[in-house]
Amino acid sequence: WFLLQYMSGFGNEHVSEDPRCPGALPEGQNNPQVCPYGLYAEQLSGSAFTCPRPTNKRSWLYRILPSVCHKPFKPLEEGHLTHDWDEIEPDPNQLRWKPFEIPKAPQNKMDFVSGLHTLCGAGEPRGRNGIAVHIFVCNTSMVDRCLYNSDGDFLIVPQQGKLLITTEFGKMLVEPNEICVIQQGMRFSVEVFGETRGYILEVYGAHFELPDLGPIGANGLANPRDFLVPVAWYEDRQVPGGYTVISKYQGKLFAAQQDYSPFNVVAWHGNYTPYKYHLEKFMVINAVAFDHADPSIFTVLTAKTTRAGVALADFVIFPPRWGVANNTFRPPYYHRNCMSEFMGLIKGHYEAKEEGFQPGGGSLHSMMTPHGPDADCFEKASKAKLEPERVADGTMAFMFESSLSLAVTKWGLQTSNRLDKNYYKCWEPLKSHFNPKCK
Repeated sequence: WFLLQYMSGFGNEHVSEDPRCPGALPEGQNNPQVCPYGLYAEQLSGSAFTCPRPTNKRSWLYRILPSVCHKPFKPLEEGHLTHDWDEIEPDPNQLRWKPFEIPKAPQNKMDFVSGLHTLCGAGEPRGRNGIAVHIFVCNTSMVDRCLYNSDGDFLIVPQQGKLLITTEFGKMLVEPNEICVIQQGMRFSVEVFGETRGYILEVYGAHFELPDLGPIGANGLANPRDFLVPVAWYEDRQVPGGYTVISKYQGKLFAAQQDYSPFNVVAWHGNYTPYKYHLEKFMVINAVAFDHADPSIFTVLTAKTTRAGVALADFVIFPPRWGVANNTFRPPYYHRNCMSEFMGLIKGHYEAKEEGFQPGGGSLHSMMTPHGPDADCFEKASKAKLEPERVADGTMAFMFESSLSLAVTKWGLQTSNRLDKNYYKCWEPLKSHFNPKCK
C-alpha cells in the first residue's frame, strides 16, 4: 500500500480505470446500452443537476454490481453520534479537553465507526445546514463493513496513527499531518495499524472549496495541484457471511447487508471524488512589517454560506513559519469573535498556550467568549527581543471555525471525562500594567 498512486488537482475532471481492465471507461458517452466488460453505469451526484457549472459535482462509476443490490437498512446502535444539541444545557465558558482516550484493543476492540463521538455542533442535517465536530478513537480495522454519509461531507484530520482508506474511487493512505475529505455519499472503509485518534469536521449542505485569494494573486495558501485523488481500484469479492453497508442518515446510523464488496468500481470519471492533502505543502503568508495578521490567512479549505465572506466552516492551520514583525506582540491577540473556534493539535506545542493544550486534545472558544494567550505567553512575548524567529517548528495546530453557535454534547461535557476544569486558571495570573503617569 505504500506504492499507492494518485492524480493531482483540486476539483478536476479526472478519469481513471483499473489497469487490470483497460478500456473499461466507455468512449464518448456515460451510459451506453452495454458497458465494457459487462459493467453497470452508476452516477453519483454531489450537487443538483441544475447547479451552475463551477459548482456542479458528479462522477460516473462503472461497477460490477450497482449499489442498489442490498437488503433493507435497519437502525444500528453503535458509536456516539448525535445532532441533539439540546441534550444538555449550553455552556459559554472557554472549554479545553485533555487528549481523548483510545481504548485498549484486547479488552475493547473499536473500529472507526464504533469509535465516532460527536463533541459539538449546530444546525440540522434534514435542513441541510449545519456542522458537527467529531472525535474518532479506534484500535482495529473495519472488516467487511463500510460507511457512507448521507448528511454531508467529512473532513478527517488524523492525529495519531495512519489511516488506509478504501473508497469506491480507490485507496488513500492518510497519515498525521495530512487530511482527507470524503464527500457526501461516498462509501469508504478505514484500516488502522494500532491505536488511532483524530478529528472530523462534518458539514451539511455545502462542499469544501479553496478560499478566494483576492489581492494575494493567482498562487498561494493551499495550491490546487497539491490535492491528491485516488486511482481506480476494484475487488470482485463475494462475502457469503454478509458485507455491512452503514449509512449515516439524518444523524443516525443504519446498516444494510449485501453479499459482495462495494469496492467493485472498475473505472470512473468525474469531478466528485475523495481527496487528500499534506499540510506541509501549505504556502504560508505572514505579516513582514508589523502587527499580527488575522488567522484567515491560514485557511486551507472553506465551506461557504450564501452570505458573501461568511463561512459555514473554515479549516485553518497554524504551520511552522517565520515571525519577523517589528514592534509587535507576535502571538495571537486577545479576541472576542462572532464565530465559533474549535482548535485541535496534531503535534508539538501551540504558541499561545505552551502548557495544557496537548496533541489529541482540543479547545472550544464559543461565540463572543473571550480568549487569547495565557499569562506566561503574554509576559514572555511582551519582553522578548524582537528578532526574526521560527514559530511553531515541529508543531501543527488547526482550527475548525464556524459562523454557527456550537452546542457541546453530553459526551463532550461529561461522559468523555476529558474536560479540563481548570482551563480558566491559565488567565488568572494576568495583571494590570496600567500606569496613567507613564505612556
